Amino acid sequence: MTGEREAPRVAVVGAGRWGRNHVRNHAEIGSLAAVVDRDPAVAAELAARFGVPALSFDDALAAPGIDAMVFALPPSRNMAMGIRALEAGKHLFVEKPLALSARDGEALCRAAERLDRRLMVGHILQYHPAFRALASLAGEGVLGGLLSVVSTRYDLGRIRREEDAMWALGTHDVSMVLALAGAEPDRIAASGGYHTHPAIADATQLELGFPGGLRAEIRSSWLHPVKEQRLVVVGTRAMAVFDDREPWATKLVLHRYALDDGEAPAVSRSEPKPVSLEEGEPLRLECLHFLDCVRLGATPRTDGREGLRVLSVLQRASAALAQHRSAAAA
Repeated sequence: MTGEREAPRVAVVGAGRWGRNHVRNHAEIGSLAAVVDRDPAVAAELAARFGVPALSFDDALAAPGIDAMVFALPPSRNMAMGIRALEAGKHLFVEKPLALSARDGEALCRAAERLDRRLMVGHILQYHPAFRALASLAGEGVLGGLLSVVSTRYDLGRIRREEDAMWALGTHDVSMVLALAGAEPDRIAASGGYHTHPAIADATQLELGFPGGLRAEIRSSWLHPVKEQRLVVVGTRAMAVFDDREPWATKLVLHRYALDDGEAPAVSRSEPKPVSLEEGEPLRLECLHFLDCVRLGATPRTDGREGLRVLSVLQRASAALAQHRSAAAA
């Protein structure tokens, strides 16, 4: 496979809407080796544009010049195809979620560990410069003790039929919340709205409780007129707002405050302060991190085990969602 100083070579498997972004980024980085898609014409068109071969999945598995694979596939296909890739000696990047069940996710993790291959999950917002800065503020104690996290991810369109809004949109937010909490939730509740399909929720609200008192709410919908991508973190000393719809200068804003808990409780606050960020495309930074981990043998920030923790929360949330729906129908 790769030597320490060699750039890993990657085959992107799945040339749909998001897979094309992976193809573009790896081509610009210089790491693209091939494009694979179940539609040969789609693969050929994209491969020709970037000057690489279009291969079948089997041919890509057998190619000695391909060090790693990037899966931009429906999550139901990740486990079976992923194990084949790992057994062929390829490192593996899997777009979120890792799988559709913790059992399948565990199988992928165990295969990667047994075969000493890097397994990384595409929780892209963990690589966003604004979230990295926010996580640093929290880790350094600037926010104080964390009290609450509220995440909203709303949009209109791209209605799925394989996964609900919580899995399709909220996966990123679960990953960010777990990273900030540094723990797994001990309480989970969920509710949803079923507007376009009787069994797939278009809008969901997930509530997580953590040891120590931190509470998080994750609201997701693909049936909302206004696009919103906002993460609000409230600590005992300061609050932070990461709004990805804002320009870079104001994507992350810090609100310092103090609470006077006397006879007449009052809050005093300073002027909001934008946090300086180094601009960068999150997907590009994510791709570079994966390549570095392959080259150096390092553990990805969002490795398979991190993906499995997120998957476990989503499974528990799905059970809570089903329970809430049954109770509402009774």
